[in-house]
Amino acid sequence: MRILGIDPGSRITGYGIIVKEGNRLIHVDNGAIFTDAAGDFSLRLHRIYRGLADVIQRYRPEEIALENIFFAKNVQSALKLGQARGAAIVAGVNAGLPVFEYSALQVKQAVVGHGKAAKVQVQQMLKVLLNLPEAAQEDASDALAVAVCHAHSRGMNALRRVAG
Repeated sequence: MRILGIDPGSRITGYGIIVKEGNRLIHVDNGAIFTDAAGDFSLRLHRIYRGLADVIQRYRPEEIALENIFFAKNVQSALKLGQARGAAIVAGVNAGLPVFEYSALQVKQAVVGHGKAAKVQVQQMLKVLLNLPEAAQEDASDALAVAVCHAHSRGMNALRRVAG
């Protein structure tokens, strides 16, 4: 099973691709899509959509998992984050892929074993689980964590599927 994990953001959207073979998790790639924070917001959303569509075309995942919105500093931030999530969801749905979502608590629980883990703990555990030479960039690491969470949670994910 090839899984694309996405950490949506209006400035930086992280992505991580893993393969689950039996009980093994294999790292395929990770990275981030950067947008111009000073640029027109609609063009930033298009950049996120296009970047993820390219990743989907290149790596051909079978399922997509993304982090759910949990906290935003203000209403404007929450709206922008929601729109970035929408661009990510549309990229997956347009490719005919099922899209699932997980809370930050669920992701940390699946990767580290407890939901209050620090980002550094998550990055270090991903380094070990995926046999990475070094910790991934923060947004890419978050996306890999979402993919790992989905790999471990596939039996329960029918409850978390984003409605089409």
